[in-house]
Amino acid sequence: MDSILPQLVDDLLDSYAECGGINHIDGINLPSKGAIASITHDLLSVLFPGFHSDRVLKREELPDYATALLASIQQRLHIEISKSLDYRPTPGKSAEEMLELFLKSLTTTRMTIQTDVEAAYQGDPAATSTEEVILAYPGIETIAVQRMAHTLYQLGVALIPRMMTEWAHARSGIDIHPGAQIGTHFFIDHGTGVVIGETTVIGKRVRIYQGVTLGGRSVAHRVTRDSQGQSTTGKRHPTIEDEVTIYSAATILGGDTVIGERSVVGGNVWLTRSIPPDSVVTFEAVGVQIRSRSKNHDDFQI
Repeated sequence: MDSILPQLVDDLLDSYAECGGINHIDGINLPSKGAIASITHDLLSVLFPGFHSDRVLKREELPDYATALLASIQQRLHIEISKSLDYRPTPGKSAEEMLELFLKSLTTTRMTIQTDVEAAYQGDPAATSTEEVILAYPGIETIAVQRMAHTLYQLGVALIPRMMTEWAHARSGIDIHPGAQIGTHFFIDHGTGVVIGETTVIGKRVRIYQGVTLGGRSVAHRVTRDSQGQSTTGKRHPTIEDEVTIYSAATILGGDTVIGERSVVGGNVWLTRSIPPDSVVTFEAVGVQIRSRSKNHDDFQI
């Protein structure tokens, strides 16, 4: 095996020269995927104390527990935010200031996430407890990560917010961009295959099911961004108003598309235009067709 190494190294060095677009050599130190994954996991432990421990967390332990965990997160996240600012500086903001604002937001974020847990428990008759919702519902963890990542996104932190939401995406199959604005009491039931784009705005008490896409109408033009990384090309994704329910595999596209409050969008619906409040939108299929199979053909022909 050792005999192939010299040639393999030479081949790879040639590849590094020819395919430079996927190298990062002699550049700035980028945020670490492993570090962001570890920090995100520990942030979830801050939001849900006792749910990520191998043992019972006692109330009298909480001060020391929170102090040690937050100190560790503070130290590690400062390093990663500093790398982010080296990659894309944000005028007038330091890593220390961004980190402080983010950590101070965690209490408010917890209050919002509690409404998401309540919405899941109240909205799913199969849920037996809020403990089950927190431990077993992929939407809760994904939304929690997105809400934290959204704060960093608003502060203008580059790379890290998207790395956090992609970590959650890999675990749950739910892809929510950190730029999406999401109201309280948000419930994603089942969740697999859900996609929510960057400029999506979602109101309060919205429920969506698996396979729903809230996307843009075109990918023809590259998005341009300001100095803080925010989109400057306008709103590309839909607005979902309060108390809307969107059933599985529905696709809603476009920045001008508004789904009016209290509306219901049925499964497999494709929408690129607005609908007024209190609407019901359904997809009417032509129905199942049955015909005899030709004896001379084994393939399925339409």
